[in-house]
Amino acid sequence: MSASRPERRFLAAAAIALVALAGACAAWAGAQKREPLSAAIQATLAKAVTDRERTLPDDHEARAWMRAMYDRVHRRVRDERIARDLLEMVRYEALRAGLDPRLVLAVIDVESGFRKYAVSSAGARGYMQVMPFWVREIGMPGQNLFHPRTNLRYGCVILRHYLRIEDGNLHNALGRYNGSLGRPEYPERVLRALRERWSPGA
Repeated sequence: MSASRPERRFLAAAAIALVALAGACAAWAGAQKREPLSAAIQATLAKAVTDRERTLPDDHEARAWMRAMYDRVHRRVRDERIARDLLEMVRYEALRAGLDPRLVLAVIDVESGFRKYAVSSAGARGYMQVMPFWVREIGMPGQNLFHPRTNLRYGCVILRHYLRIEDGNLHNALGRYNGSLGRPEYPERVLRALRERWSPGA
């Protein structure tokens, strides 16, 4: 039996809504490439993602950074508590990995738009768009890449790993992170976000 005209209109509107919803949940990200890891590097990365957390001092510098970044994150993450918790986790995981927390915010901005449950067409997940194969390579069974702390831990460890591979060349490390090494679009987009939205005075 064919649908009536009102039913066809309803079905068309529903299809448009589903496409819009899929676009809102999808991510811009590419896909980190699975590369062979030596046993030593695999062990180092596994230790980095499973080490116990340490407490960072709640000093003047930490509070000043939180004040400077809070409004910017709150514009993207409307829940105040979630925005504050996310900022604290970003700062902790970035510093733990030896990264600039503002760079990590720029990566999140470009990769997922601060959407906790973002999924790319390649299957990368969460704030920092981590590919699931990393859990099998260096993690523990059952780790959930949509869990904010887990996602940030993996993302920061992976980006630091790529920086080491690239001898500190941030442009190339970002290309590896996105699976687009050799192409300028993604690194330039992250670095532009860093300059325009996440640097002091931006």
